[in-house]
Amino acid sequence: MVHGRCSVVPIEPRVRALLNSSVKDRNVVTNQQDTRLQQRQRASKNEQELNGKFLHFVRFDEFRDGQNLVTEDVTVVEGDVATISCRVKNSDDSVIQLLNPNRQTIYFRDFRPLKDSRFQLVNFSNSELRVSLTNVSISDEGRYFCQLYTDPPQEIYTTITVLVPPRNLVIDIQKEIAVEGEEIELNCTAMASRPATTIRWFKGNKELTGKSEVEQWSDMYTVTSQLLLKVGREDDGVPVICLVDHPAVKDLQTQRYLEVMYKPQVRVSQNYPVQGLTREGEPLELTCAAFGKPQPTDMRWLRVDDEMPQHVVVSGSNLLISNLNKTDNGTYRCEASNAVGKSHADYMLFVYDTTATTEPAVHGFTQLPNSAEELDYGDLSGTRVLLNASTEALPTVQLSNASVALHPDSRAGEEGSIRSVDHAVVGGVVAVVVFAMLCLLIILGRYFARHKGTYFTHEAKGADDAADADTAIINAEGGQNNSEEKKEYFI
Repeated sequence: MVHGRCSVVPIEPRVRALLNSSVKDRNVVTNQQDTRLQQRQRASKNEQELNGKFLHFVRFDEFRDGQNLVTEDVTVVEGDVATISCRVKNSDDSVIQLLNPNRQTIYFRDFRPLKDSRFQLVNFSNSELRVSLTNVSISDEGRYFCQLYTDPPQEIYTTITVLVPPRNLVIDIQKEIAVEGEEIELNCTAMASRPATTIRWFKGNKELTGKSEVEQWSDMYTVTSQLLLKVGREDDGVPVICLVDHPAVKDLQTQRYLEVMYKPQVRVSQNYPVQGLTREGEPLELTCAAFGKPQPTDMRWLRVDDEMPQHVVVSGSNLLISNLNKTDNGTYRCEASNAVGKSHADYMLFVYDTTATTEPAVHGFTQLPNSAEELDYGDLSGTRVLLNASTEALPTVQLSNASVALHPDSRAGEEGSIRSVDHAVVGGVVAVVVFAMLCLLIILGRYFARHKGTYFTHEAKGADDAADADTAIINAEGGQNNSEEKKEYFI
């Protein structure tokens, strides 16, 4: 970029001497260039005269003699150091000068007329002028000009861009303590940045999507991102992270830990007998465990659809039957509650005879989960547990590995076996009825097939033996001699 104008600034004596010296050197160079130019013009004139034409033509590149300026744009974070470099290719010892956006001279060769001490000379030679600017601020942003004192002068500019990282990063949460199933609002604000920041949300290691709004104040931007999050019991204690993407800063983030309250999760385990059948005359000991937030304080045992036997001993979370008998058969429930709600787990007891040695082939719990989201709480592997996990609002059930046929369970097997037998009997009856109906259809089909076709009667009996037509008619229509033979029988 070439400009034909010059700026007028106060020149100190030292600068004036440098300029005079430069002008003398430049005049010598200019005289040499003029001599070469005159020679070229004479040769060109002679050639043009031969062609009958006259043309005065001078290229600007010849005045530059192949010299040019090179520089790069600078991007710097506020408060850091910016380095401006003016480089010359094919230098002929011409003077290099650096000007600020107001076109004030920062450096003339290796001299600094400007009184701003933040500008420091890094390198000066015939081919480069390199200057550093410390503690960069927003006011330093703009175009800086590199000038080369040739004839005519050459000029090129470089742009300094100043980045400002967010001054503060804050997460505001709508509710400090949330209840399972609620939707809460979180807001993350990144203030006074340049350019505007990009905000990303994470819950643990999972990235979430928020909604951002940008406000501009003068040259600064404030960004606010809103996140709506439905929380569950699994979110309790999980960090929600607000992360900023900005060219001026790396790994800038803040986080808040979720606090979620939820209903109790109830488990019933069999302490004795550890394995095998619950036989008549043997003891049974059950333990109820409940986990929730806040921790359940009210826990009780009851018998479903019946009164609790008098010989059953309940002590806190434990239930003990010292001498089992057939009247103890039934479902025993442990209920637990906290400030959020109430939950329960059921244990189905079946008492076997004292001589029983094997169990039915089908084992398991008759209750199924009412909520799929509460199936996988805790590792119940290898434990004799019957869970209903049913609650007032969101009933739940947990089934352990002990509830499959590979691990015998003496409590629900009998009822499961009876239901399986009932299904087999019903299936057999249906099969017999269907078979009987098929047989009946086959018999009826054969009967109707045999009685289908043309039937001959005895009305014309004797007509075939008549000598003439009249005699045949008389004999066929019921002569007295043949009246007994003209009867028809229908089956």
